[in-house]
Amino acid sequence: MASRQIPASELILNSDGSIYHLYLKPENLASLVFTVGDPDRVGMVSKYFDRVDFTMKKREFITHTGWIGNRQVTVMSTGMGTDNIEILMTELDALVNVNLETRTIKSEKKSLQIIRIGTSGSMQKDIPVGSHLASKVGIGLDTLMQFYPELPSSQELAKAVQTKLDLPFQPYQSPAGQELLDKLPYDFLQGITLTCPGFYGPQGREVRLRPRIDQMIDRLAALEVSGDRLTNFEMETAGYYALGELLGHQMLSLNAIVANRPLGQFDQNADKTVDNLIRKALEIFA
Repeated sequence: MASRQIPASELILNSDGSIYHLYLKPENLASLVFTVGDPDRVGMVSKYFDRVDFTMKKREFITHTGWIGNRQVTVMSTGMGTDNIEILMTELDALVNVNLETRTIKSEKKSLQIIRIGTSGSMQKDIPVGSHLASKVGIGLDTLMQFYPELPSSQELAKAVQTKLDLPFQPYQSPAGQELLDKLPYDFLQGITLTCPGFYGPQGREVRLRPRIDQMIDRLAALEVSGDRLTNFEMETAGYYALGELLGHQMLSLNAIVANRPLGQFDQNADKTVDNLIRKALEIFA
C-alpha cells in the first residue's frame, strides 16, 4: 500500500523547503539533540562544541548544529510549556521520518536521542538546590495527551496523583528512554517529575491569586506508590516523554534543581548549577 501524502495544510513547509516553525531541513539536524527552554541558553551549550557549522533563529526556536570530536550534535531552544514541545517533537520527527519532497512517511523509521537540559524546583526537602536530577518518569498535569493515542506504559503514578489532588481529569505518565538512562553514572540522582501547565498556580505558587488546590506541595511530596515518590516540578518533561514514546524516540530530561519549594529556597548560583549540568550532559552523552 502506497504511503499517504500529507496535505500542505497539515505539514507546512517554508518557501525554501524547511519545516515551518523550526525552519530546519533534514541536513541541519544531528541524531543527538540537546534541548533547552531559554533561547539564551543555546550558546551556553554550543560554546563547548569543537565547532558550529549551522545556526538558525526562528521565534523562540534557536538551533546550533556542530561537532564534539567525531560526534555531530544539535542544541535547540524550545520556549516553555508542553504546547511548544508538541510543535518541536512533531517537526523533529517529520525531519527524519517524513520525505518532505513527496510528503510521504518513510518506511524505515529513525530514532533520535533527545536530551532536555532544564531547570526545576524540588518538592522534597532532601533534594537541595544546586543538585542535578534525571527524570526516570514524567507525569503530565496538562491536557496534551487528550489529543493523541493512548500511552502503552503504566499509568499507576498518574492515577495516584489524580486521586491525591482530587483532579477532574487523569494526568498522563511516560518513562524516560532506558538506553539514555543506562548511560548515567550510578550516583546520578533519578526521580519522578511532575510537568505542570504553568509556573504559578499549577505549581502551587501564590502571588495575588490563591491556587484552587490547597497544600499542593505537601500533598504531592507525601505521595508514595510502590516505593516511588514525586521529586520535582517543571513544565516540559512529560510532554517530551509521551510524544517520544509514541513516535519511537529516546528521551531524557536532566534537571538543574534551582529551587527547593518546601524550604522556600532559591539557588543563588543558578547559572553555575545549569552550566555544571550542561558540561556533565555533554561529557556523558556526546
